[in-house]
Amino acid sequence: MKICEQLYIGGKWHKPSGDGTIDVIDSATEAVMGRIPEGCDADAEAAIEAARLAFDAWAATPAKVRGDYLAKIAAALKARTDELASLIAGEVGMPIKLARAIQVGSPVYNWNAYAKLASEFQYEEKVGNSLVVREPVGVVAGITPWNFPLNQITLKVAAALAAGCTVVLKPSEVAPLNAFVLAEVIHEAGLPAGVFNLVSGYGPVVGEMLASHPSVDMVSFTGSTRAGKRVSELASATVKRVALELGGKSASVVLDDADFPAAIKGTVGACFLNSGQTCSAHTRLIVPESRYEEARGLAKQAAEAFVPGDPHRETTRLGPLASSAQEARVQDYMRRGIDEGAELVTGGPGRPAGLERGFYVKPTVFGRVHPKATLAQEEIFGPVLSILTYKDEEEAIRIANDSLYGLGGAVWSGDDERALRVARRIRTGQVDINGGAWNMAAPFGGFKQSGHGRENGKYGLEEYLEYKSMQLKS
Repeated sequence: MKICEQLYIGGKWHKPSGDGTIDVIDSATEAVMGRIPEGCDADAEAAIEAARLAFDAWAATPAKVRGDYLAKIAAALKARTDELASLIAGEVGMPIKLARAIQVGSPVYNWNAYAKLASEFQYEEKVGNSLVVREPVGVVAGITPWNFPLNQITLKVAAALAAGCTVVLKPSEVAPLNAFVLAEVIHEAGLPAGVFNLVSGYGPVVGEMLASHPSVDMVSFTGSTRAGKRVSELASATVKRVALELGGKSASVVLDDADFPAAIKGTVGACFLNSGQTCSAHTRLIVPESRYEEARGLAKQAAEAFVPGDPHRETTRLGPLASSAQEARVQDYMRRGIDEGAELVTGGPGRPAGLERGFYVKPTVFGRVHPKATLAQEEIFGPVLSILTYKDEEEAIRIANDSLYGLGGAVWSGDDERALRVARRIRTGQVDINGGAWNMAAPFGGFKQSGHGRENGKYGLEEYLEYKSMQLKS
């Protein structure tokens, strides 16, 4: 069990102002696997003050030096890969083999990427008689989710530090232990006091203080659309910059000339990754009406290959959900799908056989889902795939765009040019063409109620920079 009793503020570990603690629950056993402090307003205030005091010196630190710190952090995180993977497998439920590669491997990659970008990025250019410079936005509050905890922290913190900002981080209380490991690593790397600060606690207390505080210049939030709206509301009082990465209901459009076995297997995999706890999961499979039965059979076969099991086993493909609340939510959506008349293809409500403990659900596929049904419109955040049908390409595009969200998606076709043409008409931030691989240098973010702003690569760095133009006489 990892017990964390102090918060990281101003380059030191501090006893929190209050006595409250939060238990961290193992997703597979339902046992307590750790404990963290329940931070309060006073702790958040202290962290913001520390970040404000550190800002001027950090912003003036040469970009190469900032990058060197980030590279040290990346190396130290890599050295603790096994520890981090085990923690996140317990916190979130992602199988250990995937946790090692994705939940830890991606953050290590991104810390190194921002170490390099810090010194390579062009912070100024001459435009006519003006010198246009990019300067750090200031003190940044990072409020992060539980589903890809360390990577979502990294995409905010590493990018902000590279840009010359100082940071106060509030990690999700569901999966916070990895954030404390990061704070240990940052302390050991010798990052100047106040440049990075960690305050754990609940969103309505610590999160709301960070989003509303006048000394915070920017808040970057990843989480639900409902919570993102609240962050925007609070931030608007001080007109601070806001970046939001919110919910999704991504469509995988399979055109009639696609390789159906590859397309449907790929879609099921993209839906079930991290037990469906992925904001960009491809949860709507849109197929030609004339080939529904074929698609249904392929989806059933692919889904049933995902057997739920202990996330700490190397052979497990599908772990539990992260919490009892998430399990109850997903079970409720399954029951609503049946009540609304969807065809249950495989899975459904109830626990998987042989798993009496842990927040497990059955990998599930629904067919004949109406585009306006709850299953097709609301983010479920579990391993639940909905199959919808279309009569022609125009209808397929209309169904794909019939969503409040616009985060991810896919188009499958035997003709790449046709797939690209359709992808250009889908209102979403990312579209995978015929199973195109994830690109950690490409911008990630959403249209519509999936948020605004971008993460990853240089696009993520630019979120934390302001423009300044200086007009010269000649």
